[in-house]
Amino acid sequence: MSLARRRRRTGALIALTVLSLLTGACGKGDGGASETRAVNGTTYDLSPEQSTRIHADKVDSIAAQVPAAIRQRGTLIVSGSVGATPPLGFYATDDRTVIGSEVDIAWLVADILGLKVDHRTADFAQNFVKVDSGEVDAIVSNITVTEERKEKYDFATYRLDNVALEVPKDSDWTYTDRKSLAGKRIGVTSGTNQEQLLVKWNDQNVADGLPKLDLAYYQQNNDYYLALASHRIDGYVGPNPSAQYHVAAVGQSKVIATWSGAGDALQAEIAVLTKKDNGLIGPVQQALQYAIEHGAYQKVLDHWGLGGEAVKQSRIDPPGLPKRG
Repeated sequence: MSLARRRRRTGALIALTVLSLLTGACGKGDGGASETRAVNGTTYDLSPEQSTRIHADKVDSIAAQVPAAIRQRGTLIVSGSVGATPPLGFYATDDRTVIGSEVDIAWLVADILGLKVDHRTADFAQNFVKVDSGEVDAIVSNITVTEERKEKYDFATYRLDNVALEVPKDSDWTYTDRKSLAGKRIGVTSGTNQEQLLVKWNDQNVADGLPKLDLAYYQQNNDYYLALASHRIDGYVGPNPSAQYHVAAVGQSKVIATWSGAGDALQAEIAVLTKKDNGLIGPVQQALQYAIEHGAYQKVLDHWGLGGEAVKQSRIDPPGLPKRG
């Protein structure tokens, strides 16, 4: 078995384990593995078929604005990260098909644009490389709008960006502000806005004479969860949807703080990312706005338990996370 295959299988098994620890499971009826699970009152479809996915009809006036090359191809090529991170992006029960809220947002946009989704996977940094090279049209993978990224890319927002500090369930420390992190070992994914924010806070803490924050980096999301469970890290800062889901499903950790992905600078937002000025972001934003106004958007978020992170409108290139320094 290849390394990539082993990683996919490990991620899928952990995701399914997370799901299976909850009550309310519904079997397939044939004695096979269950393909639905209930978490916090939301029933999740884990099947590769995704028959419960929310769809929308094509809107000709919006679809006509898609760049000709993409219209002629008939597909929207989307890149995204995947791992044991329900409900954002994870593997279905076939250990091959990528499912989750980010995939469904991509499909919703594509439906309105009259396209099919060609979904490809990559680690976080490689997603950007794929857009830069033209291999993919867009990233739909919990990407935060930042001022630095806006220099190279365009954005159309579709969800609030909130992050969470997850700690072991028996942890007795509390979070008040950035100073609470001084001297702690905190897991964070490299290249994310969470990392940028923690680096900034650490610099401020050190300038105030406080102990240095120790940032821990791992290859996969499940590695962070294992490090958290074994107390090799004091906490893990990641997307709020994944943290809340993990806490509810596994019951071995707790969230002690949430904040905007931009800290106290502004309310950060998650967005579809495209290469700057390639003509695609306009119709993508219009598709998202149409979905917001006609109800399909809210249904997608509710379908994955993310209704509380809905935006009232999709915006192109809004104010983002400030530049470093």
